[in-house]
Amino acid sequence: MSLTEAAGKAESEASFDQIPIIDLANAQSPDTTERMQLAAKIRDACINVGFLYVKNHGIPEEIIQRAFVATQEFFSLPDSQKMEVDNKKTANFKGYNAVLASNNDPAGAGDMHEGFEFGWEEITPKNNDEKRAHDGVMAGGNIWPSGLPSFRQSALTYYHAAVELGKRLFPLFALALELPEDYFEDKTRNAAALMRVLHYPPQAGPVDERVIGIGAHTDFECFTILWQQPGIQALQVLNAQKQWIDAPPIPGTFVVNLGDQFARWTNDVFKSTVHRAVNRSGVRRYSIPLFFGTDYDVRLEPIPTCVSDDRPPKYEVVTAGEYVKERLKATYGH
Repeated sequence: MSLTEAAGKAESEASFDQIPIIDLANAQSPDTTERMQLAAKIRDACINVGFLYVKNHGIPEEIIQRAFVATQEFFSLPDSQKMEVDNKKTANFKGYNAVLASNNDPAGAGDMHEGFEFGWEEITPKNNDEKRAHDGVMAGGNIWPSGLPSFRQSALTYYHAAVELGKRLFPLFALALELPEDYFEDKTRNAAALMRVLHYPPQAGPVDERVIGIGAHTDFECFTILWQQPGIQALQVLNAQKQWIDAPPIPGTFVVNLGDQFARWTNDVFKSTVHRAVNRSGVRRYSIPLFFGTDYDVRLEPIPTCVSDDRPPKYEVVTAGEYVKERLKATYGH
């Protein structure tokens, strides 16, 4: 069955009611058959769900925990200190956003979380980093809070580990799309990956349904690698029957979900699935998503294996940077 036929079949059949767990142990196996078998599982998840858990991902728990502790320390800072790095001060939306400063769901009244966003930066800073030479409309460096050097160090260490995981995933996505394993290599050389650390305060008492942790939305980039704080259910994924399916944290895994860049690239063969986070736990919740996109100057033209007479191209062709910036402008309102 071709990719376009498989996508059409998925769109006409019953919705998913759970999210698959995929073992990445064979992601870099020298055995082509093992890599193809893994890619087939990923293809099924991408076409039918748009979400998956991955285990044996290769990121040490120590790096994750240091990033978690640093995240808690940052959000414990006084509001005045966090507002020194307010993202309204930057043209590329990097920096801090306060509670209710973003609104991912146009039908909502604001997102009940605060966050901090940053992109590629060497742990040892470089002047004139060549990886940032072609950022175009997303050009501009990171900004960091003063007096908290451990936050930058721990956050960037995790960021680079997650970027390496993303690079290991792209060849599997290529195989899943019936493409050469290196198809995405020349389109992802400059790590157009954005990372956010997020704090969801508890919502107690009467709750306005228009104000939840983060409103229903799709992600902007190719895919997201999400760490969730253990033991707290918040993430929910919308299936075709308009049912919200819980995606709880599972020890030893990350959630990987596809974003709009992949949906546009694959002509909706791969799903960019609507999701939200609702923190009704009564306690604070933290999460760390890394949004891995193609280089900002890459044009999001439909991949040939994802177009047919019955499935003509659906989207206007734009660059990745143009698309991401427009979505960020809509989210933050500036």
